[in-house]
Amino acid sequence: MQQKSKLVLQALKSSIPRLGKCMPKQHVNHCNFADHGYSRIKLKNYHLSKCLQNKPTISELARNIPSRSFSCKDFLPVKQENEKSPSENMDAFEKVRTKLETQPQEEYEIINAEVKHGGFVYYQEGCCLVRSKDEEADNDNYEVLFNLEELKLDQPFIDCIRVAPDEKYVAAKIRTEDSEASTCIVVKLSDQPVMEASFPNVSSLEWVKDEEDEDVLFYTFQRNLRCHDVYRATFGDNKRNERFYTEKDPSCFVFLYLTKDRRFLTINIMNKTTSEVWLIDGQSPWDPPVLIQKRIFGVLYYVEHRDDELYILTNVGEPTEFKLMRTAADSPAIMNWDLFFTMKRNTKVIDMDMFKDHCVLFLKHSNLLYVNVIGLADDSVRSLKLPPWACGFIMDTNSDPKNCPFQLCSPIRPPKYYTYKFAEGKLFEETGHEDPITKTSRVLRLEAKSKDEKSVPMTIFHKTDSEDLQKKPLLVHVYGAYGMDLKMNFRPERRVLVDDGWILAYCHVRGGGELGLQWHADGCLTKKLNGLADLEACIKTLHGQGFSQPSLTALTAFSAGGVLVGALCNSNPELLRAVTLEAPFLDVLNTMMDTTLPLTIEELDEWGNPSSDRQHKNYIKRYCPYQNIKPQHYPAIHITAYENDERVPLKGIVNYTEKLKEAITKHAKDAGEGYQAPNVVLDIQPGGNHVIEDSHKKITAQIKFLYEELGLDSTSVFENLKKYLKF
Repeated sequence: MQQKSKLVLQALKSSIPRLGKCMPKQHVNHCNFADHGYSRIKLKNYHLSKCLQNKPTISELARNIPSRSFSCKDFLPVKQENEKSPSENMDAFEKVRTKLETQPQEEYEIINAEVKHGGFVYYQEGCCLVRSKDEEADNDNYEVLFNLEELKLDQPFIDCIRVAPDEKYVAAKIRTEDSEASTCIVVKLSDQPVMEASFPNVSSLEWVKDEEDEDVLFYTFQRNLRCHDVYRATFGDNKRNERFYTEKDPSCFVFLYLTKDRRFLTINIMNKTTSEVWLIDGQSPWDPPVLIQKRIFGVLYYVEHRDDELYILTNVGEPTEFKLMRTAADSPAIMNWDLFFTMKRNTKVIDMDMFKDHCVLFLKHSNLLYVNVIGLADDSVRSLKLPPWACGFIMDTNSDPKNCPFQLCSPIRPPKYYTYKFAEGKLFEETGHEDPITKTSRVLRLEAKSKDEKSVPMTIFHKTDSEDLQKKPLLVHVYGAYGMDLKMNFRPERRVLVDDGWILAYCHVRGGGELGLQWHADGCLTKKLNGLADLEACIKTLHGQGFSQPSLTALTAFSAGGVLVGALCNSNPELLRAVTLEAPFLDVLNTMMDTTLPLTIEELDEWGNPSSDRQHKNYIKRYCPYQNIKPQHYPAIHITAYENDERVPLKGIVNYTEKLKEAITKHAKDAGEGYQAPNVVLDIQPGGNHVIEDSHKKITAQIKFLYEELGLDSTSVFENLKKYLKF
């Protein structure tokens, strides 16, 4: 359980222009939300801990994306012990690799979301689902409800827990690091808890209670990464399990969300551009669902409920960015939606939380974080600018109507707790131990001018006392797809690099979502080359302003970020010395022409349809990394791939690697004697997950590669890394 430390709360003062405004009631003519389990985080000193959040943000609704959480108190350096090296002849890299590979699994804990319900806290302890009384949650006094070993899975963990309203049952979704598949178990709570049922391939789940006080579990079934079916089940004497809804559109994904006041269960059907929501009465779940608004191409919307009104976050109308609307719950259709709150230009809505008398919006504006607190009684708005070091939110939902807690983090700084107290109208921060990184590092926010004069934001980290930054190594991060923000959660290996003198640069190129929906639209389909131009401009701007040089520059990305990285390696390889990729998408053309792959149809709105649209096909050919490999000098490239990855098939990565090596070999032959060909490493990991973010072996392999290729001394970086990965 989360360690309880005495916190001193200090009010934050801020006075800034509002990031939007409430609108007077008017009629509008037309022609994320995240899962709200009340989670807590279990952290242990000096362990690399991972929290699979029970509450994804709006932009992550259709994917259960893991992120990590840490406490500042858990980041104190460990006193080093004198250890006998395995071999005096082994260099620093091999010593660390040996320790990593022989490290007991127990030393690396996977820490999962926990749920508070009634007077109990439900969580995972070791290999068991357990519960304890809330006041005893930090002790070892708990009741075992289910032993996960009964499922015969390899190192299972719980990433979602739902408790029935009257606590007769608890449902838990269980998975492993090696696979995206999940199993849902239902445990009957009694003097002798017993597993009542289990369901395979469950994606989302929620409990409601019917008119006869019977608990009803709704859940979605996922097959081949597609989630189209909704089931409902009851247990005990009246056991039943029936399919309730099937989505016919193969491009759509279905997920469930229970409004925070538990009044309605929503069935959310969406693809990349369009959504549709149905309401199930939380008090009469057997009644037919009510459609809020039939899907309209290009219209996205998410729904919350309060006092018989629906609050709808939607992009309908002009400009086509998210805005907040509301309507009576018994008149949900779009013609009844009233504009309630509009966002300022270049504002990204990260998340929204609803309280009894307030609505809280978590925002990113011009690459800085804000919180807007809207008073629902008087339509007042209080806009709070958050500390400039903060790059990401971690939502810490709770059932307390008086407070809104959350955490802030950055790639090099562990999360710090903040709480907005509605009564005081102030934001309070956790004080006490101040992380030393605040004094030893610097965060900058710069802009690069792309070819079309578009300003592209960048976030840069480096040591405060660094001298002659032009001679320092630079690691550039990029993503630029699906309207998703570049991941800027805390990662200890990134902090270690900054401590060792590296410059980290995060390039928020078009195709991502950092500046809102239009920022994504300007970097997808037949505008994908905008993202490539942005990335090139960012790197050239960094070099031009004295941040490193090409011979000391590395570029890193994962998944769809591999498209822009691979394209840059083809078009401007002289900007880079090395590249690291993880589960990269590198063969866009052949993948999008293969409709048998699970995500091809779902992603046509992002990449285009080369099978039926010649313009799309020709455009993809212009930037597709695999299609544009040619004999030339390339940067050194390290690729991590996963054997049974369903999202990015291994075949495409292997084909890319082989074709790249052939091109490099031909260029080396043409270049003649004395040419030093770049290294190309393909590291295939076992398992069927898409990205295993915290693999010790992967982290050390990537850092080893970067240091070797850039010709850097690795001694101190691995000594520091040992502190945080606890060798």
